[in-house]
Amino acid sequence: MLLPLAIGFGLLEILAPERIVEPAERLAFENPEDGRLRPWTLPMARLEGLAFLWLLVRPDRNQDRDRDRDRRLSGLQSLLGAFGAVLALAPRTTLEFFLGVAYENAADLETKPWVVPATRLLGALYLAVGLFAARTDAPEGDR
Repeated sequence: MLLPLAIGFGLLEILAPERIVEPAERLAFENPEDGRLRPWTLPMARLEGLAFLWLLVRPDRNQDRDRDRDRRLSGLQSLLGAFGAVLALAPRTTLEFFLGVAYENAADLETKPWVVPATRLLGALYLAVGLFAARTDAPEGDR
């Protein structure tokens, strides 16, 4: 059920990353019109979407297709969990770092008051998915 949604998000990120970035700016910043994206931000978003999509749908000729897909999703869940731990434990530092990577003038951007707590909450959610989703997908003898 999550796989089609993940594939759809990956395709959107490849084909129209600005459709994700622009609404997110309006939602997260007090002054979204002041943001100046670095020249590589949207191409990197496309590359991220391409890598994400490749991880989800690449064929493996040597193994059973369903087992391979489950293994890839499990690997993504582990990465998501690790990233979630960073977000949950240091949301402000993580935001500052990634804003600096994506924007030429990150210091000029004012995040709305809910952004840091939402980042921490999102991190906790990612961490929970990383820790517990793989267990529910495991065969009965592996739990």
